[in-house]
Amino acid sequence: MIVSPPADDALTATVTPSLPIDLVTPFARRRTSHVAIGKVDIGHAHQISVQSMTNTDTRDVPGTLDQIRALSVAGADIVRVSCPDDESIEGFKHLVRESTVPLVADIHFQYKLAIKAVEAGAAGLRINPGNIGNATRVREVARAAKDHGCPIRVGVNAGSLERRLLEMHGKPNAEALVQSALDGAALLESVGFSAIKISAKASSVPLAVDAYRRLGVACSYPLHLGITEAGSLNYGSTASAVGLGILLGEGIGDTIRVSLAADPVNEIRVGFDLLRSLGLRNRGVKVIACPSCARQQFDVIATVATIEQALAHITQPLTVSIIGCVVNGPGEAKMSDIGLTGGGKGHHQLYLRGEAAARINTDEILGRLVAMVEEMISTQSSHDEEHA
Repeated sequence: MIVSPPADDALTATVTPSLPIDLVTPFARRRTSHVAIGKVDIGHAHQISVQSMTNTDTRDVPGTLDQIRALSVAGADIVRVSCPDDESIEGFKHLVRESTVPLVADIHFQYKLAIKAVEAGAAGLRINPGNIGNATRVREVARAAKDHGCPIRVGVNAGSLERRLLEMHGKPNAEALVQSALDGAALLESVGFSAIKISAKASSVPLAVDAYRRLGVACSYPLHLGITEAGSLNYGSTASAVGLGILLGEGIGDTIRVSLAADPVNEIRVGFDLLRSLGLRNRGVKVIACPSCARQQFDVIATVATIEQALAHITQPLTVSIIGCVVNGPGEAKMSDIGLTGGGKGHHQLYLRGEAAARINTDEILGRLVAMVEEMISTQSSHDEEHA
């Protein structure tokens, strides 16, 4: 399915973000084929999905299932599970039956495990051309996946490229990553298999961006974005935001994972924050806040931390601005569902959809903000039910 670079605007699709206000120019998404991972549709015509991966022992079914549920509550669209041996495959069978989100089996080295995972009911499969085996084995996996309607992600990684490509290119580079991915996809298609996604990850942001840009014009497969082995919660979030932000802003990418050496739930939270900052997904409460300075009339940082924690369970899209003084507070409030602006002598202004709603004291801030959000969500839910 190798295609020529887009020649005109006919090969792009416009996705309009859902925001309280229309301030963002929609990004033109790169046109792709369609893949379904269980109930999750992936491709340019669908919202960008967010996924993570369990880090528990897959043989520990209760522990792994608890983590899958936590990821689901956080908003994960897809969860990937590593299956390194036969015992893990047995555990994976139970997880598939119990999980409410589609599970992708992550397989390395042993192609027979990939086939067993497909037979166990995997909603998707991730294999790496650099270590899954020769062409014959890859084709066997493809035939099994085709028989069971299981999509495959050709997951290339700069740290595990095929030896022939390393010898050809001298080191991992964008050309080698792209060639590995397209060669792997061609093997799958050689047996009539077309439910393909591709990823070309690297820990280097410039290398990953280069590879994905090249893939974006070299094929029409959906692309799974990620900066692999990105690092700690802080650095990994930054590296992922830079790399994925560049690509998503260019319309490249159909599903993402923010890889962090941290609790996987953080990967989902950062992933949604990343998409929300670009106007590409709008889930949960978005808190806009000033960094605080000597002009602040209440403790902005503590207020924001408490409010985010108190509203973390809400999935409906809502924007709350918390600004410590009147410099930017009223302006931000006009662009928010609910706004708070710090005022003098311990008296502050609350706004509802840009209009002044109430004057409150400092000790009322947390309770009133939470109550306003919950009331707005309840009103919206009732309205939706009436018009369903």
